[in-house]
Formats: sequence, structure tokens, C-alpha cells
Amino acid sequence: MPGIRSTRIRAALFAVPVSLTLLGTAAVPADATAHHTGASLTCRGKGVDPDARVRYRTQTVIHASLRTIWKAQTDVERWPSWQSAVTTAQRLDHGPFRAGSAFRWTTPVPPNPHTPSTSLDITSTVRQAKPGACIRWTGPAVGEGLSIDGVHVWNFTKVRNGVRVSTEETHTGPQVDANVPAATEILQQGLEAWLRDLKTTAEAHAHDRA
Repeated sequence: MPGIRSTRIRAALFAVPVSLTLLGTAAVPADATAHHTGASLTCRGKGVDPDARVRYRTQTVIHASLRTIWKAQTDVERWPSWQSAVTTAQRLDHGPFRAGSAFRWTTPVPPNPHTPSTSLDITSTVRQAKPGACIRWTGPAVGEGLSIDGVHVWNFTKVRNGVRVSTEETHTGPQVDANVPAATEILQQGLEAWLRDLKTTAEAHAHDRA
């Protein structure tokens, strides 16, 4: 899978906006986000796919309340208002965001040498969740000539002056498995872009309330 044109046209795979047209790497502030290795993130004892060849983990500190960050992350139907790559988003259940919640969303994918221009149709299901602490969801993303399965884990930890948001995701499928380095680069940029958008949104809300 070749790469990223910009964060405004990237495709979101299982809650991670990533593009399929790798034209460069967006700059990430060194003090905001970092890649981490070691033990995988978990939520209620469950983590990412241990057999997946495409995986990435990263984190950032957001200077806002845990309540503000959690609401932005779990109010799925408002994702298009702060993530420009998300075209539509719809909850498939009602009530609190919890284990068993499901949501369907779409995002455009520009053409590349392996697949035509398409729109990814993504259905994500929350498998584990602990309010204010962690989320784990899974699901397929399907577009013309493109099929991927992902597992995505989020951890939220209070720290001084904010919340450390950590995330890890794995992808499997014939297109990503065909070029693991490129697919991993795409996943990296998508996760970091997601965290930047979440940080910007939550911190702006915190500033407005100050």
C-alpha cells in the first residue's frame, strides 16, 4: 500500500485515518508524539493481533481533562466535525459507548498503483471498554480492490497537567501484507495524525472553557 498525500485526504482504517498515496511524511513535534516498542497495549486483558505483520504504537500528552478527551473520542457521530478524513459516521446502537457498541463510517481513498480511487466502508465493533481508561475495537474496511482487518487499542492515563493517550493498531489483509514496510509507514502516519487531531480538538475545548 503506498501512502499519504495529506491528513485531509487520508483514509481511516478502523478508526485510524490513513491515506494510500505515500508522498511524504508529515512532521510530528518531537515532544508531542513518540513511537514505542515493548509490551502491547491492552484493554481488559485483550490486545492487538499478535500475528499481524503490520503494527504501530504511539502516544501523546493532551492538556485537557479526561472527560473532554473521552467524550471527543467516543462521540463517534461527531468525528466528521474534527477529522476531515471522516466523511460519514453513524452509531449502530444507542446509549453509552460500551462493549458491544458498533459504528459504521466512510472515508475517501485516492487512487494509487494498486487500487483505484474508492471509498472505504468501515464497520467497527467495540470488544472491550473501561470508561475513562481504555477501548479496544475491531472491524473490516472494504473498498474497491481493498480489504483490511484491524484491531485497535486505546489507553487513557491521567498525568500531571493532562492525559497521556496511547494507541496501538494492527492491520492484516492481502494488500497490506504484500508490502509490510509501506503499510506500516501508512499506519504510523495515520495514528500520529489521529492523535494530533484529538489533541487539537480537546485542547481547544479546554481553552474555550477556561
